Amino acid sequence: MTDFILTTFDWVPDIPRGYVRDLRVRWALEESGLPYRVESVTFGERGEDHFAHQPFGQVPWLTDGDTSIFESGAILLYLGERSTALMPHDLAARNKVIGWLFAALNSVEMATVPWSLFMFSQDSEDTPGRRMLENFLASRLRHMEKVLSENEWLAESFSIADIVMSDALRLVDRFDGLAQHKACREYIARATARPAFKKAHKDQLAFFAAEDARRNT
Repeated sequence: MTDFILTTFDWVPDIPRGYVRDLRVRWALEESGLPYRVESVTFGERGEDHFAHQPFGQVPWLTDGDTSIFESGAILLYLGERSTALMPHDLAARNKVIGWLFAALNSVEMATVPWSLFMFSQDSEDTPGRRMLENFLASRLRHMEKVLSENEWLAESFSIADIVMSDALRLVDRFDGLAQHKACREYIARATARPAFKKAHKDQLAFFAAEDARRNT
């Protein structure tokens, strides 16, 4: 079997390190044991080849021979179909994983990302728009707190759905947004204690640090 090729940026500023979306793909590949290598594109000017693989000029994308897949959720689904460590074969269990994968992307992350942008920008002005986003996030967290207080993982076992959901919630936790959500915090702790996450996280940080070193020589 040929290696999958994961493409990410060669460098990013300090703030997003540890949260760039290639982490999700690294994590999935480490969980599955599928062979892969990492390549990069420049963080600066993005050329036609970049947009041919990722039409928004973002990362990551995954190459499997002549097949190129972009968007982290689509990549995880592609990998899940190739490893029972990421998604079971049983149809009912697969459907549950897929449902929660899309919930993480469409119901939860659509609330966590706008809120986190305010936090990153240190915009603390009390505006109607800000309150709407905070209420939206609070509603999503309230529902997730109930689900996670009753379940170790979103489906019967750890899956690609947990990779995305825990990563989406991890961004909120970065700004102490889960202070009143014990089950969510414990879920993140379970997920990030997994050896595959630890290696993926360490590898991403080392990847960008290597570019720092190269630029400083």
